[in-house]
Amino acid sequence: MALELAEAHLRGLLAQVGLDAEYVRGEGDTLWWRTPSGDVPVVDFVGGYGSLVLGHNHPALVERARELLDQRVPVHAQFSYHPYANDLAAALNRVLWREFGTDEPYSAIFANTGAEAVEVALKHAEMDRVGKLARLRAEIDEHLASADPELAARARAHNEGRFDLPPVFLTLEGSFHGKLAGSVQLTHNAGYRLPFRGLAAQARFVPPAEVAKAVEAERVTVLDVVDGELVERDLPVVAAFFVEPVQGEGGIRVLEADVAAEIRAAADAAGFPVVVDEVQSGVGRTGAFYAASHVGLLGDYIVLAKAIGGGLAKSSVLLVRRSRYLPEFELLHSSTFAKDAFSCHIGAKVVELLEADGGAAYRRAAERGEALAAALRAVRDEFPTVVADVRGRGLMLGLEFHDRTGGEGGVAEYARMGLLGYVLAGYLLREHHVRVFPTASATHTLRFEPSIEISDEHIDQLVTGLRAVCAALRDQDDSALLPG
Repeated sequence: MALELAEAHLRGLLAQVGLDAEYVRGEGDTLWWRTPSGDVPVVDFVGGYGSLVLGHNHPALVERARELLDQRVPVHAQFSYHPYANDLAAALNRVLWREFGTDEPYSAIFANTGAEAVEVALKHAEMDRVGKLARLRAEIDEHLASADPELAARARAHNEGRFDLPPVFLTLEGSFHGKLAGSVQLTHNAGYRLPFRGLAAQARFVPPAEVAKAVEAERVTVLDVVDGELVERDLPVVAAFFVEPVQGEGGIRVLEADVAAEIRAAADAAGFPVVVDEVQSGVGRTGAFYAASHVGLLGDYIVLAKAIGGGLAKSSVLLVRRSRYLPEFELLHSSTFAKDAFSCHIGAKVVELLEADGGAAYRRAAERGEALAAALRAVRDEFPTVVADVRGRGLMLGLEFHDRTGGEGGVAEYARMGLLGYVLAGYLLREHHVRVFPTASATHTLRFEPSIEISDEHIDQLVTGLRAVCAALRDQDDSALLPG
């Protein structure tokens, strides 16, 4: 047997719950699972965690990829002119202007993954904050130099050390913004975050009902002398507020319009940017290109990834409102692979496909999403003691199970370890050839993110499996759910 060197520990965990499947081909919403008896088709409701809004190996995208490879487009042409990147940025702007009713341009900074684009947002927001701090400090120093010495001394004593306070990033409870050194600090799940809490700026996790209170709690003032009087000046401590229109890993929780409005108002009043993380929810999945457009939340920064690569390219982009954009940032941040011709051309084709026929793809996402949601609600209604909730928007849906940690037996033990969703996913794969996964920070919630072409037959196949899962949970039949 070959020595396992690529995440062997993870492979062992997957095998424990029956998820160590090797997939050898993908098309539409189907993956082919290699088994000893041959390749088995599996309906894929994971959808690349939101990456496959157009499905596996969409024919038009595959054709475009072949054209690009045949044309020998360069991947490595750094520090040169990239008109195709500008074309993609312009296409993203046109959709944004239409969905939000604005005409302000958004500058684009390209990256490779969602977490990397979040890190770019962190850096840009902090660079902006540091500039504001420097300007405020210089202005106060100029005032104090000519002020009454006693007042100036009082102001300097009060201000001592305050300009050196670290930045604070706000985000909602249940958030997930990545697992890199900076982005993981904005991910609410303590298991992911706490081992690395000393590596980067810390975040505050805000209950949705306490946005204004949380912003006020971070308020810090410094003293200035104006017209012979001591006055308070607000210090820019909060660097940004990060928010997901639909929390993916937090259990598929939709941002409410009133919370979105409160975040926007608080940011405008305090002067810090709102960063809308559309890594998983964006690019057509919810029935609009930008999921935040459903609640009218126009971000100062917008993060796109996953589906912008069409399932073929690894790509992401940070859009920054022109009035907040720092052109000099382009000289301080770079990436070897970002903004390459292949991924930009694929991204432009994705936008073209979604925008075709007056946005038929968005209507399809909404219609297919409602069909899937109705099927999930029927399962909930049939098994109310097993299923706690069905929620989401468009083709980003979650089915939450009631708490199983208080029971006895193997399934309850897995639930106490936070593995209930993985056990159920293993059963659905083995017995029903349906691929699902739980959300990473709420593993008692299964997520469903198929393509816009998911069929009624595939939905029926899922429902058959879910009904069997619910019956086994209701009857506490561990033997039916656990691997043999």
